[in-house]
Amino acid sequence: MFVGREKELRDLDKMYRSDKFEFAVIYGRRRVGKTALISHFIQDKKAIYFMGVESNEKQNLENFSKSIFEYVEGVQSGLVFDSFQTALEYVFQLAQKERIIIAIDEYPYVARVSKGLASTLQMLIDKYKDNSKLMLIICGSSMSYIEDHVLAYKAPLYGRRTAQMKILPFDFAETCRCFNNFSDEDKAIIYGIVGGTPQYLLQMDDKLSIGENIRNTFLNTSSFLFEETENLLKQEVRDTANYNAIITSIATGASRMSEISAKIGENTSVCSNYLKNLISLGIIKKEIPYGEKSSRKSIYRIADNMFRFWYRFIPANTSIIMRGAVDLAYRRIEPQLSDYMGSVFEDICGQYLWNMLINGKLPVEFAELGRWWGNDPVSRSQTEIDIMAVQDRNTALFGECKWTNEKVDLGVLEILVKRSQIFHYNNTWLYLFAKNGFTKGCQEEAEKLGNVSLVTFQDIMDYIYNIV
Repeated sequence: MFVGREKELRDLDKMYRSDKFEFAVIYGRRRVGKTALISHFIQDKKAIYFMGVESNEKQNLENFSKSIFEYVEGVQSGLVFDSFQTALEYVFQLAQKERIIIAIDEYPYVARVSKGLASTLQMLIDKYKDNSKLMLIICGSSMSYIEDHVLAYKAPLYGRRTAQMKILPFDFAETCRCFNNFSDEDKAIIYGIVGGTPQYLLQMDDKLSIGENIRNTFLNTSSFLFEETENLLKQEVRDTANYNAIITSIATGASRMSEISAKIGENTSVCSNYLKNLISLGIIKKEIPYGEKSSRKSIYRIADNMFRFWYRFIPANTSIIMRGAVDLAYRRIEPQLSDYMGSVFEDICGQYLWNMLINGKLPVEFAELGRWWGNDPVSRSQTEIDIMAVQDRNTALFGECKWTNEKVDLGVLEILVKRSQIFHYNNTWLYLFAKNGFTKGCQEEAEKLGNVSLVTFQDIMDYIYNIV
């Protein structure tokens, strides 16, 4: 079953219906669903689909030729073009008479061994674009290659594309659509342990418990998820040992550059380069307190949930997992899951607020949303705010998120009120999010204050079910 990607499909369909030359670049991390998106889009259209392989130019040209002749003749003829230029020009000429899609998947594999391919495409696009009905799609999983050799200013294909799509993992609402049998809480936990990457979601069985799913994947040495982080890093970077060390240090509590540097035993300039690459891959994110520009307070967090879960729990349990003590490993992980879900819940709450904003249901119209941390001048201590968003000089939103089994009490609301007063906005709106609801005292105080919204996890789920 194909789920999500409605916007991308609408954009591709609009390009298709233009009936003129179009060139879309689709890229994103491995397993994120790029091939599924292309396959779904072209399934009822005249299309040539070719996936590059990590081989030499001859093998890729043979495979490309098979794809073209199978489209033209309906069978594999065994004929092979003498060059990529001849093959591509043949397709461009075909597309002068009818609308044709040609999708080159895993383009970096082909372009790396066919050095002139980008320049050939540039020449043919310039030659045929004004009288061609071709829709060209180039797709790649190596984000650095696509950004440097296709999208960059100095790349031969720069300026030729008519659209580019960076395919991202599903958000929480889209993830929920993938499962019918999980409870709402289990859907949140699944999102917390594998994120919204479609291929990882396919490994989860909603007829099993969370524990069984973790045992069958992360704690199973024959499951591809057990070695997925290492395999992904090997495909994108060279020095995997230092990258592993950096991600592990962040997963186990280091967040500032100095802490990460000390943990892995490298100087900060070396760490900085590694972190830049991890950020570009979408594995790590750099954060500064909301509303501030100084990077002095910068911290680093793991952006991808699957990486965050894996590095938080698997390295510490590798020895017992390798010995087959799966139940023992899970018994060590399970008590920590609630604490682990704290930041995942913050992310889910942030997504909820963005959805509310887009649908015109928030009192604060913000342009960005984030966390804040720093010094409280009243208590003279370090403090933090889970969610903060500003509309203008007068109006702001502050939020606190609690993923606990107990009902959130009045004290949590009072703390949020005090933290919001660190800033001096005339109109403040407070959002208190709770996994399991609020005490009567908290509800009464919220009603008395008048600017407080109490939102349960069930409220979020009800809203998601109404919008999907």
